[in-house]
Amino acid sequence: MEIKKSGMISIVGRPNVGKSTLTNALVGEKIAIVTNKPQTTRNRICAVVNRGECQFVFLDTPGLHRARTKLGDYMVNVVRQSVADVDAVVLLVEPIPHIGGPEAELIARIKQLGAPAVLVINKMDTVEKPELLAVMQVYGQAHDFAAILPISAKSGEGVEQLLELLREFLPEGPQLFPEDMVTDQPERQVCAEIVREKLLLCLDKEIPHGTAVEVTRFSQREDGIIDLDVTIYCEKESHKGIIIGKGGASLKKISSLARADVERFMGEKVFLQTWVKVKENWRDNVNLIRNFGYRDE
Repeated sequence: MEIKKSGMISIVGRPNVGKSTLTNALVGEKIAIVTNKPQTTRNRICAVVNRGECQFVFLDTPGLHRARTKLGDYMVNVVRQSVADVDAVVLLVEPIPHIGGPEAELIARIKQLGAPAVLVINKMDTVEKPELLAVMQVYGQAHDFAAILPISAKSGEGVEQLLELLREFLPEGPQLFPEDMVTDQPERQVCAEIVREKLLLCLDKEIPHGTAVEVTRFSQREDGIIDLDVTIYCEKESHKGIIIGKGGASLKKISSLARADVERFMGEKVFLQTWVKVKENWRDNVNLIRNFGYRDE
């Protein structure tokens, strides 16, 4: 009789280190949004990977950063909580032979909770071997990691080895999620996140960080077409103008990129309508933060 093993593994690190890229590489499809801007991930995202008798449940978390808003406080809290009550922690770092503030704080938290931890050095394809060895040495002195593994989340190099390694930390027990499930995020939330990713990709400076996305209608017609109504909230009237763009060009581009990704995710044709509204300083309004789906429970 085959033994079932399943467990929760947190992926933590500073902003922009590649946590969501790694999550998508592990699952084999896009469930976490990815941009080259910090603080792209705001919520904890569950990614489910089934391999034979093993079920891995990965928690992709926001990057640990210095919070400047109530939303920032929420994100930092999510990271700190995600190191507790898991079977293992993956600390994802860049190939730099120096431990920064976020990494030092996460290592301290790992030590405090006694969680088994694996150090994963991402972007291994951007440095030479001696540099990688220097990174291993610096981190190896800071904490007794169960293993240290260099990978490239972008190219997928080392991702299968990481799964093999993490298999050891899974306790015996029944599966936590159904076989065909790849994420615990509701479809509406994935669609909202895809729109937010396109805002981050298409807009500059602080503007996309001040946006929230709400799906106000998500319904399917008899012929399979999905009707998706989305409201984009921003913090200033001037930002609204920039998001819409001259003659609506910017919003059209954002919507069309988002629609293509939502269709890929849903496997159906999508009719997407987008609106832009202003909610001043919503990132410092706890009620609005909760309304937009950023909750602690």
